[in-house]
Amino acid sequence: MENKKKIFSIILVLAMVIGTVALSGCTQETKNKIIVGTSADFAPFEYKLANQTIVGFDIDLIKKVLTDQGYTVEVQDIQFDSLIPALQQGKIDVIAAAMTIDDERKQQVDFSIPYYDSNQTVLVKVGGGVNITTIEDLKNYTVGAQTGTTGWDWVNDTLVATGKLNKDKFRGYDLYTDAVADLIIGPSRVGAVVIDTPVAQAFANKGNVKIVLNITTNESYGFAVKKGDTVLVNKINAGLTAVAATTYWEELIEKYFAT
Repeated sequence: MENKKKIFSIILVLAMVIGTVALSGCTQETKNKIIVGTSADFAPFEYKLANQTIVGFDIDLIKKVLTDQGYTVEVQDIQFDSLIPALQQGKIDVIAAAMTIDDERKQQVDFSIPYYDSNQTVLVKVGGGVNITTIEDLKNYTVGAQTGTTGWDWVNDTLVATGKLNKDKFRGYDLYTDAVADLIIGPSRVGAVVIDTPVAQAFANKGNVKIVLNITTNESYGFAVKKGDTVLVNKINAGLTAVAATTYWEELIEKYFAT
């Protein structure tokens, strides 16, 4: 009788372990639900409305792609440089965050086909007395960028690492909105912010900052999935191709990028 109790206990423990492992996996395998991670400070690609609903070009697009594939979608707001770790740990299934496809990230995640092309741009405050007409002029100011982004990489690799900008004059921000907020305060906080072109244009449209320099980096954005998740990335690719052939794509561009 004692041995039977021990065997039953072992089976019970194993069942609990197996259940825990199953629940910790990606949601699309168990509930036909996809959890999308984004960093909702990057309008017009992803941002929050007054009621805290997350919207944007990326969000509308990935929701359309995934729901057309039969999934339900939940969107979570996560700090940008924590998105890839969250994906690797199985906390989310897809990253939709205007993420540039590059070789370093390809070692960590699998990307969809590109869905948007971009470059980098330098923003300054309107009427802030900042005079930047060339890349070399950036050395005269404190330069800001969001950590974990290609804008941050560009400043670090092109300016700081080459000695063109003192590292003490380079400020990293968790959120782009914080960087632009400091920019609006004035050069005493930060004189210029390096940011993706379409997002810079969205900020410039508000009238208190302006674009003074365009930096050609030839970037492409892609949606990211966990390394090796070929089933999901293939479905996303098929969905992107299908959406691009419809009027929905043109309507989405008009909705978020028409000036």
